[in-house]
Amino acid sequence: MIMPYYTEEQIKQARLIDLMTYLQTYEPTELVHVRGNTWCLREHDSLKVTADGKWYWWSRGFGGYSALDYLTKVKGLPFIKAMDILTDDSKDFQFETPRIFNRDNSSTERKLLLPEKCETNLEVIRYLSSRGIDREIIKDCINEGLLYESLPYHNCIFVGYDEAGKAAYACYRATNGERIMGDAAGSDKRYAFRINQAGSTIHAFESAIDLLSYATVMKMQTGNWQAEPMVSLGGVYAPSPNRPGIKIPAALDNALQNHPEVKTIALHLDNDYAGRSAARSIAEQLQDRYVIRNEPPATGKDCNDFLMQIRHRNRSRQMGAARYEHPR
Repeated sequence: MIMPYYTEEQIKQARLIDLMTYLQTYEPTELVHVRGNTWCLREHDSLKVTADGKWYWWSRGFGGYSALDYLTKVKGLPFIKAMDILTDDSKDFQFETPRIFNRDNSSTERKLLLPEKCETNLEVIRYLSSRGIDREIIKDCINEGLLYESLPYHNCIFVGYDEAGKAAYACYRATNGERIMGDAAGSDKRYAFRINQAGSTIHAFESAIDLLSYATVMKMQTGNWQAEPMVSLGGVYAPSPNRPGIKIPAALDNALQNHPEVKTIALHLDNDYAGRSAARSIAEQLQDRYVIRNEPPATGKDCNDFLMQIRHRNRSRQMGAARYEHPR
């Protein structure tokens, strides 16, 4: 069998074929419209592709432009096989405008694509416990449908629900130690991960892990972590010098609109420039209507860092007490 040979010019031309054009030609049913000019893949919902063909696989932390990279790095095809597909003369790769598949243009409703659930949550429990988060809190979130382990990558999936009790938001976090994180396709940040719906004081955090870390600290200090509502914001950003103000994060704004009983907002954002700037901007915009408490972690970069420092100090004290009680 004679293996095909491709010249440098043929390879160069193949690399010019963008992923959107390839998918429209060969795998149109894989395209699921998310919003605006962004699509995801039905098989890999964390792989986002825009109308100009650029793509990024959020669960793996890499992306590109060419369909050739997609076929070899995502589909796992041998290079020659990928070239065979892209040099098929029977296919026309020239499209003036991208087409939209699997979407009713009369509806703007987002479709949340939740990752597949694993039968167990062992990796999620192991990972979050290693971050210092209390096991009872973890298991309670799992039982409430707020947290689960995904397949095939065993990520933490944090779920948020709308007023009707329907899942409307999900974010993922890798459990293998890599900084792989993001929102699931179709997520609505107004319904970002939150716990303890009712109360006069709402606590706001940058991430779900920071929220659970604070809940753990509350349980350690008071024995009660369910007394007041807590909401994650799905990240914050620093105001631009040209536009000093920022919008109220959608999750916080929605929570305030739907819970008029809230009188106080406690901001537990990160101890960095973005966190401090965002807290200051939010406070300036809401201080006329609410009591604002700016409460970043006392030490460390974020709430989880603070929790881990508390855990470390407690272990050190316990080890010291054990040596005192059982001197050699």
